[in-house]
This record gives sequence, C-alpha cells and structure tokens, in this order.
Amino acid sequence: MNRVLMLAPAALVGFCIVANAEARPMVFGGKLPLTRGATSIEGGAGGGLSTWALIGGNQTEDGIGASAFYTAVPLSDYDFTAYGFAIGLFDRVELSYARQEFDTGETGAALGIGEGFTFSQDIFGVKARVLGDALYEQDSWMPQVAIGLQYKQADEEWLLGALGADDDAGLDVYVSATKILLDQSLVLSATVRGTRANQFGLLGHGGDQDDDYHAEIEVSGAYMLTDRVIVGAEYRTRPDNLGFAEEERGYDVFAAYALTDNVTLVGGYVDLGSIATFDDQDGAYLSIQIGF
Repeated sequence: MNRVLMLAPAALVGFCIVANAEARPMVFGGKLPLTRGATSIEGGAGGGLSTWALIGGNQTEDGIGASAFYTAVPLSDYDFTAYGFAIGLFDRVELSYARQEFDTGETGAALGIGEGFTFSQDIFGVKARVLGDALYEQDSWMPQVAIGLQYKQADEEWLLGALGADDDAGLDVYVSATKILLDQSLVLSATVRGTRANQFGLLGHGGDQDDDYHAEIEVSGAYMLTDRVIVGAEYRTRPDNLGFAEEERGYDVFAAYALTDNVTLVGGYVDLGSIATFDDQDGAYLSIQIGF
C-alpha cells in the first residue's frame, strides 16, 4: 500500500511538469509578498500549526519555486524545533520535507528517559491544488482547495512502543481550503485531517487507548495590516490515543512580516496544552521563512 501511495504523487508531479512545460515558457518568481503563506511545523505552506491549501515557493502557474524554514518553540518544560523545505511546481503541486526535534531537557529525567532526551521525526509531504485560486479569483467566494499526504517516520521505535504507541510511522491525509479576500484584508483557511498521530507523530501513531483514524480540524484566520504585515490566530485539534498522557488541542496567535519578497519573519505565542503528563505547555515562538 505504501509503495502505491509513493508512486501516485510521483506520477501526478510528472504529469503536471509535462503539461505545463509544453504550454508556456518557464518563469521564476512572481507571487506577491505573503501570498505563499508561511510554513507549518510539518513542512508545507500554511500558518504555524496548520496546513493551508497554498503552494510553497514564489512561483506562479508558469514556473517552479522553493521555500525553506526554521522554527523554534521554547515551551514551558520542553524545546521544539522544526526545519525543512518545500518545492512548488507551477503553483499546482508541492513537495515538502520537515525534520522535527522535541528536546525534553531537564524534564526527561523526571519522565525516566534521561535528561536532554530528544524525540525526532521526518515528515515527507505532497500536496496538490485541485480547485480554485486563493488570490486571483476575487470575484468568486470559491476557495483554493488542495488535498495532501504526509508520511511521518519517528525515531526511537523501542521507546514509542514502551509508551503505548502502535507504530513509529504513519500517514496523515488532509483536505484544505484557503481564501485571500483582498477587499476585506482577510486570509481564511480550514483543514480536515485524517490522522492517528500522537503529538504530531513525534510519539508515534495509534496507541493503547485508540488506534483508529480520526478527523481533526485546523482553522486559521489572519488580517492583513499592510501588504507586508499580517496578524492572525490558529486552532488545531488532535487525537488522544495514549493512555499514559492526555493530548489536547493547540492554538496560537502570530504576526508575520515580509522583510523582502524572499524573507519573512513570523513570531507569536503558542499553547499546546498537556504534553507527556506535563500541563500548560506554552511559550513564544519564532520562525524564519525564505522563498524563491
């Protein structure tokens, strides 16, 4: 099954490249500042916590682009970092990769796994725009709609099993809808995600409490103060699969500033609720995004 899932995105990408290459000459860049979004902690274009229907990179439908990011989130008892890149093909298909690292710091000793123990995972994603255009169809309320897959592979299989996780790897599937309303200076996005991931996948997939896929939601809203500054908020639900530790919703508030057409800074406050028996995991975060 995984082999088929990996081949399908490759075939889709190949079709898009051939179709577009024959139709028009290649153009690099062209997007307005901030209209590619930022980058979610899972590597694709979006907000900080949520994935949007936008395609990463500065390309329009006439070219190929790319983006890279680094995000740091010092929480109350842990430190979370994520970094990676995405490639956008003709503003139609996005291929992404992210590496997440979750440092337990001094809390690791209290959990019995050793001070400074770090959970980590690799996330490989593919997203395809299937309907609408978030920006250029301003005379219509139809949002840009995209479907996507994220394959997540966590480290430390032995420990995840001991914590109650059923698998160290898993596949998330999602549908996103995003609309940029220029007259109202608004960006609105909603995603429905099918997932079994524990703590975004860092603690494996499925568990002793629940092993089924669940539909979780990610909603975002942002207001454009200028063409280079936006402020907004996000809310994301997550499954609660592990008996040893309750998992809760997460939310953030953020501000993004496009320093140049290629560099964007995002800062804000995030609350992820309880993580691995420790409650009130919140803190400020900072992310830098580079797009071409």
